[in-house]
Amino acid sequence: MARKKLIAGNWKMFTLSAGAAQLAKAVADELTADENLLVAVCPPFPWIASVAAVVKGTPLLVGAQDVYPAKEGAFTGEVAPEMLLDAGASYVIIGHSERRHVIKESDSLINEKVKFSLASGLKVIYCIGETLAQRQANETNAVLEQQLSSGLAGVDAAGMANVVIAYEPVWAIGTGVNATTEQAQNAHAFVRSQLAKTYGENVAQAVLIQYGGSVKPDNAKDLLSQPDVDGALVGGASLKADSFLAIVRAAMG
Repeated sequence: MARKKLIAGNWKMFTLSAGAAQLAKAVADELTADENLLVAVCPPFPWIASVAAVVKGTPLLVGAQDVYPAKEGAFTGEVAPEMLLDAGASYVIIGHSERRHVIKESDSLINEKVKFSLASGLKVIYCIGETLAQRQANETNAVLEQQLSSGLAGVDAAGMANVVIAYEPVWAIGTGVNATTEQAQNAHAFVRSQLAKTYGENVAQAVLIQYGGSVKPDNAKDLLSQPDVDGALVGGASLKADSFLAIVRAAMG
């Protein structure tokens, strides 16, 4: 079956208010509605509402980089799904390797975030990926299987309609080293086979699986041409409109 592609920009902890609005507008101004392609940007929390206002009425979607699994409460510094929706976000990134390895988020917390976000009406970009040591020890598939089962525990087939998987090998994030097209395709095909075991072939064939990890204009077309690569989660290259738009164009075929 033909799947849409999703190109999402993860701005991480970059941009100030004016620059965020300018970047979002520059991207939105170049987008035309395409039923086969979704494009999103995920600014830092403080800029979500202003970016959403700038891109309102355009095809550009807005996401957040994290969330807390509660409706409200005494959780100093945290942001609830309902707040993100109210600010104009429709997607949220959960389980990014920087949150797993730098912020030390546990599998159980990540799973709570996934389930609560879906129940609140957010679409989830769920990140998985192995470290260099794990790849060198031939543990890639075992790591991906474990992260899929732990992160998606309690998510049913209907819930998977609002889940995007982002395969991001940790050794390729921000390093300038990206997986070869063969490595990316093999990992994506494995992820789809695991989804089929859990949810059945129909669900597995419908789920979008993005690649992330040093995606740039010069490697995007080859990566996105792979049969099981359904888009990209873009880091550094999403901070400049021209490079991000070049990746968007590569997804158009």
